[in-house]
Amino acid sequence: MEKIKFAVIGCGHIGRRHAAVIQENDQAELVAICDVKSLKELKLPENLAQVNFYQKIEDLIRNPKLQFDVACICTPNYLHASQALELLDAKKHVVIEKPMGLKRSECEKVVHKGLTVSRNIFIVMQNRYSPPIQLLKKLVKEQTLGDIYNVQIQCYWNRDDRYYMPDGQLHEWHGKLEKDGGVLFTQFSHFIDIMYWIFGDFEDIQSRFANFSHQHSTEFPDTGSVQFKLENGALGTLNFSTAVWDQNFESSITVIGEKGTIKIGGQYMDRLDYCHIQDYVAPTLPPSKPANQYKGYQGSASNHAQVIDNVIDVIRGHKTIATNALEGMKTVEIIERIYNSYLH
Repeated sequence: MEKIKFAVIGCGHIGRRHAAVIQENDQAELVAICDVKSLKELKLPENLAQVNFYQKIEDLIRNPKLQFDVACICTPNYLHASQALELLDAKKHVVIEKPMGLKRSECEKVVHKGLTVSRNIFIVMQNRYSPPIQLLKKLVKEQTLGDIYNVQIQCYWNRDDRYYMPDGQLHEWHGKLEKDGGVLFTQFSHFIDIMYWIFGDFEDIQSRFANFSHQHSTEFPDTGSVQFKLENGALGTLNFSTAVWDQNFESSITVIGEKGTIKIGGQYMDRLDYCHIQDYVAPTLPPSKPANQYKGYQGSASNHAQVIDNVIDVIRGHKTIATNALEGMKTVEIIERIYNSYLH
């Protein structure tokens, strides 16, 4: 069977992760990479240095000798939507790293373009694949917890000058409102996606924000507390911060229901901490994947291999999209509403 051909746009930490899992997949082939920086600046590892390289997406698209099916967009946040439109217009399927865009209006254009050219749009929300999250999704779907009363998310991470001021200089886009979007887009959109995926939309949002330790390095708050209602009437809270000293502390979700309580904890919602439910014995879960490792800090769980597997299965007609464009757009919309509730 012919392999699905991929190009990776953006050769930073996450782009290299995409490239690695594509090269490890025997049903995929990495045929090109693209980055505005030169090969000399990028200092790519040997396995990537031999791949066709471009500095402009238009050159990648227009080369008649280069054929590819899918483009993985792994560039700074503010470029995701515009680059997706460019690649969809060239009739390529696109895999978009979170966030899908920084405005719902941007995402709407991407959704419309995908429908117009009949190409698939995949949004990377890889934490959905973590075994504890899969278990929670199943328990809620099957109503094992009964009516849901309360859902609490706690996201306490570290993002200090190692992230926002590498080498003592402000980063080219981390920390800039128009390019980064803020911590709910860049660090915590995974967990808002999980809330929406499992429990539905947010209503009656009320927010408080503050910037405690990043006044010198970011144009947006580093800490917030959000209260809301869920579609079923349950009360929800989201507390988040990137002001934690030295290293990530916790990403957890606690669900209190009519028939029991469950807490998924750890640094990345990767551990079943508590499960006490009427007439239910929790299964032994397979271990979660380790976090993505970056220079001086960590990201979310490294489940990108499952993302690429899903892309291949969808293109071959075997499965549906795990996280589709409408879901990606909904996460962006919820974040917009959270910020707007604070501003107004």
